[in-house]
Amino acid sequence: MTLQQLKYAIEIAARGSINEAAKRLFITQPSLSNAIKELEAELNITIFERTNKGISISVEGAEFLGYARQVLEQTELLENRYLDAKPFPQHFSVSTQHYAFSVNAFVNLMKKYALEEYEFTLRETKTYEILDDVKNLRSEIGILYLNEFNSKVINKLMKENNLGFTELFKAAPHVFISAKNPLAKQERVTLEDLDSYPCLSFEQGEYNSFHFSEEILSTLSHKKSIRVSDRATLFNLLIGLNGYTISTGVLSSDLNGNNIIAVPLDINETITVGWISHKNVTPSRLATAYVQELDKVIKKV
Repeated sequence: MTLQQLKYAIEIAARGSINEAAKRLFITQPSLSNAIKELEAELNITIFERTNKGISISVEGAEFLGYARQVLEQTELLENRYLDAKPFPQHFSVSTQHYAFSVNAFVNLMKKYALEEYEFTLRETKTYEILDDVKNLRSEIGILYLNEFNSKVINKLMKENNLGFTELFKAAPHVFISAKNPLAKQERVTLEDLDSYPCLSFEQGEYNSFHFSEEILSTLSHKKSIRVSDRATLFNLLIGLNGYTISTGVLSSDLNGNNIIAVPLDINETITVGWISHKNVTPSRLATAYVQELDKVIKKV
């Protein structure tokens, strides 16, 4: 077993494809496949399960990749301490629902820990894809919410895929609206108050289940409903159309300015926001640091 093989395996996991990893590593696809097969044969384990649809990481593969990341991190520390060698670029990925605080924490992480060479990824994406990214180690950390309605389904998927959930904070539901919205002056709003305004939500693509919605009360029908795929578009529509979306109330003026405000929603619900990780993988130094930055950002808001 060589450090090069460990780097190969981690690159494949990050890309989700042997072919894409080979391009990034500047080697041929057959050479990369053979190197991984030799590694699997030597260790007598299956790291990547191969199907007609591509590859996925096995249970024992997830555990192996966790150890491999630790070995490469320690190797990099040794090289930086004792050799004038070019360090292996840092890799870190997060998959998250559309929360401004997760972006703030990511920015803070990069400012503190980024070296001259790095490859960080922040995916604001769909709920099912967050679970899938962490399951297949495309991301070390995933950020999503649980409530009474979706927790049974989400917890079942996490248990099946050996994922763990750690609470960041609990929040009462709020609506995000334009500061110029007629409802902005109210101390609280009701569902009846919102009835004539466009309801904005994030589309969930192929897995468009009520349980995967990023907004609570997903089973309610609305006179006016708009689905979007990114946070910038949603915020523009909040302002341009006097729309609203239901969220945690945690909003960052540093990133979003003062044009959007949060108003409490008069409803008896609780949102629990947290981060997920793979139980078979020891968090990397960057993953641990990112969670610390999340805590700091949330305490400031």
